[in-house]
Formats: sequence, structure tokens, C-alpha cells
Amino acid sequence: MSLVLLLQGRGGMTAAELAKELEVSERTVHRDVLALSEAGVPVYSDRGRGGGYRLLDGYRTRLTGLDRAEAEALFLSGVPAALREMGLQDVAATARLKAAAALSPALRDAPATAAQRFHLDAPGWFAGGDPPPPALAPLARAVWSDRRVRAEYKGNVRALEPYGLVLKAGAWYLAARLGTRFLIFRVHRFGEITVLPEPFDRDADFDLAAFWVERSAQFTRSLLRDVVTLRLSERGVRMLRHIADPAAVDDALASLRPDGTVRLAVESLEVAYSQVLRFGPEAEVLDPPDLRAMAAEAATRMSALYGGPRPADHRR
Repeated sequence: MSLVLLLQGRGGMTAAELAKELEVSERTVHRDVLALSEAGVPVYSDRGRGGGYRLLDGYRTRLTGLDRAEAEALFLSGVPAALREMGLQDVAATARLKAAAALSPALRDAPATAAQRFHLDAPGWFAGGDPPPPALAPLARAVWSDRRVRAEYKGNVRALEPYGLVLKAGAWYLAARLGTRFLIFRVHRFGEITVLPEPFDRDADFDLAAFWVERSAQFTRSLLRDVVTLRLSERGVRMLRHIADPAAVDDALASLRPDGTVRLAVESLEVAYSQVLRFGPEAEVLDPPDLRAMAAEAATRMSALYGGPRPADHRR
């Protein structure tokens, strides 16, 4: 059936193209075409240059309806790496074939033209090529089928109701209900996962996207444990959004005084130090004293580096 859907969606393909697409041999393609012809499917071959297999003009298979799994996977087709890691790539491929086969001939090139104009690369830069967490595939199955799981997480065994998976900069997270609370779990910290046979009733009011936005914002704010006081130049104020943690920027700008003084929430003194260095001369540390001393010491070292004559062998 995949062969028929390919021909219906693309108009005509050579045996070599079909074999590559279906990951079979050309001999298998020829055998399948013969079987389809014997079953009454009007497949014919064009000989010569540009030839291949085609369906009789006007023939449309009626077996293009999507089942539930295919329909759900189709909405994830823009993130092929995520589908592959969750073990859903085959279901999504079938769904795309069915969707393409349902298009009119004038729109048959739409999937290809869209793919050449937009690509989503979810992982962050410099992310390693690590394999997906072993727990991801069983958790994905449980999420799709609304099945409870018995999961080992950081040494403790928990009974969870897995509501959804989130891919954030290459890292997977699970949103799940534990008792009456909804929590976020890092998938790579799971140990053994057992998908239980009994389903659970989903809370109809649960919104995965909204829940993730709320909890991730809470998590980010929880990391900003310290506050430093800076005096910024006008340029420093403009630089603030490019240097400070995004969760801290609005509050910092709200605290801005006419003399450029701001109170900036930071994760730690070390993080604040790296941020201050990025401001360069556009920021003066007013508080805490330890951070001011660190900035002063860095400024002294910078002055020693650049205050003397230029090294004669700088081009070596």
C-alpha cells in the first residue's frame, strides 16, 4: 500500500526511486507491482528515458484515511529527530504518505517545497551526539496510550501518570501527575520503566504548553537566588537584555533609577562576575562588596595587559 500511496502522491517513480524510498530491493518493487496489477490496481510502466511506474490517470485509492496514531504523529512531522527518538518515525512516514496521496495533482509538490523552505533544528549548538535516554521510548508509548508507569527516578520507585513530553534544547522532560500534583521530570534521570496495563483518565483541563511555560518560568526564577546592584551607562542599559538572564531583565528595568542604578537578580556571584565583565566599562558594581572587588581586580589586570606597549611579536 505504501507503494500505491507513493505513486498516487508523486505521479510516477522509477523502480530505483521506489526501492530507495521503501528501503527494499528493485526486484521486490517489480514483484509488488506485479502483485498489485493482479489485484486490480491499475499500475503501468513507462519505458525509455524518464520512464517508471505510474497509476492510471484518475485512479485514487480510498485507503488514505489516517488512524489515530498516524493523525497524532502527523502533527510532529516537523521534528523528525524527536519522532525518531520516541520510536514514531514509521507511523509518521505512513501518515505523510497518506496526506500526500490525498492532495490534488496540482499540490503534489507542496511537501517537497515546504521541506526546502523550513527546517526545525531543536537541539542547541554544540550538543553532543548522545543517544536518546533509554526511558524515552517506553515513556512515549505510555504518553500516547494514557498508561500509568512504574518508574525508577533518582533511586526511588514512583507510580506516575505521564501526561506529555517536552523537548527543550536537546533535553527531554516528562510532565506527569504524581498523586494530585503535576511535576516535571528529566527523562535522562529515569531508570527502569514499566508501562502498566491500566489506563488513567486525563484531566481535560490540562494544557501541556501552558503548564511547561509556567513551570519553566518558576524554575528559572528559582535559580536567581542573589541580587546585585549596578550603575549602568545608557549603553549599558541597552546591553542589559543581551547579557542578563531573560527572567531577570524586566524586574531589573523596573528598578532602573535616573542615575542608571539597577538591581539585577543573578544565579550566583560567579555568574554575576561573568555578566559584569561582558558589560565592560558600561557597568559599575555598587553591591555586594565581594563582587566589586572581583571587578576591580579584573580591571587592574586588564589595564596591565593593555596599558603597556604593544608586544613586538604579536603577529607570530
